[in-house]
Amino acid sequence: MRVVRVKNVRQGTPSIVLETMPDPALAHPQEVLVKVLAVGLDGTDKEIVKEKYGVPPEGEDDLTTGHESLGVVMEAGADSGFRKGDLVTAIVRRPCRNQRCVNCRNGHSDFCQTGEYVERGIKGANGFLSEFYKEEGRYLVQVPVDLLQHGMLVEPQSIVEKVWDQVLRVQQRLIWEPQRALVLGSGPLGLLAAITCRLLGLEVLVWSMSPQDSLQAQLVKDIGGSYQQAGAAGSAATLTAYAESIGKPLDFILECTGYSPLAFEAMSILAPNGVLALLGVTPADRQLEISSDMLNQSMVLENKCVLGSVNAARKDFETAIYRLQQMEKQYPGWLNRLVTNRMDLDAVPQLDFATIEIKAVVDLVPVEQWRGLVEQTNEVAYSFSV
Repeated sequence: MRVVRVKNVRQGTPSIVLETMPDPALAHPQEVLVKVLAVGLDGTDKEIVKEKYGVPPEGEDDLTTGHESLGVVMEAGADSGFRKGDLVTAIVRRPCRNQRCVNCRNGHSDFCQTGEYVERGIKGANGFLSEFYKEEGRYLVQVPVDLLQHGMLVEPQSIVEKVWDQVLRVQQRLIWEPQRALVLGSGPLGLLAAITCRLLGLEVLVWSMSPQDSLQAQLVKDIGGSYQQAGAAGSAATLTAYAESIGKPLDFILECTGYSPLAFEAMSILAPNGVLALLGVTPADRQLEISSDMLNQSMVLENKCVLGSVNAARKDFETAIYRLQQMEKQYPGWLNRLVTNRMDLDAVPQLDFATIEIKAVVDLVPVEQWRGLVEQTNEVAYSFSV
């Protein structure tokens, strides 16, 4: 099979190559063999190549990248819980082996306490940017056939679902009736956060560097949101100035850029009793002067909450599937426009991440063949269209 590998990761000189490796073979009845249809690329994949972020499996120097997957089951072990022809995506993180980590021991490796977890395509395990992969059934999530076109978006959407679930848990501390959400950033995660907040009935504002006439801005407007270019001529030059111009409480802020100065500025503009969710990080070493006394006073006296969130659990993947179905029903075609760059496996080694407008997807099987492949493979006939 053909595989995209990031070479020489441990040496600190990563480069992307396309290699041929043996097809995986099932070794246990709990395992499943998956033929990959598509893999989404995100900022983490860029950082693995540009910022030396990835960690290969133990004993290896190279890493198979890719963690946003959609595939079809080609062979299913008797105890896997799946059958031939099932559409699946894969949970990314695997629990640590430390018996004292109560979260990993109870199905919540997304809250691992030790940091010794493994993440496929990112840290300590190979990913899914290959023609086939094998996996234990407990780490796969079935994707309904009506989500065939957008199944590779389940993983990024699961990140949004996790943070919303955590926000609701935190806000049980009071009666909370949020009216509006501010999303910082208009990358794939920011846009998925924006449309999710609209589906949840919130007024949505997006503040981002993309121009006012960009596709990102149009996507926000098409779901009934408001878009503001950060620092645009004749507009609010800073986030604080923009918040003041709104003149309404910002109950929920999602920081999706990873630019740490924005995180601290967002704390100061957050409404009383509000929640700031930090979803992005960048591998930088910035230093920043802040009005710490004012910020501390605001956080304490106004009952503000700041939470960080990363990765997701099975239930978040399942909710993500439901939410993506909602998106397609209420805003048909919007998800198709989110995916701006499609390529085949041969194009990945030459990919310039700077050319990706919003979201890139690698099609390991041509899209027009997906329907036929699933119908041919499945043991039970499906009726659907792409």
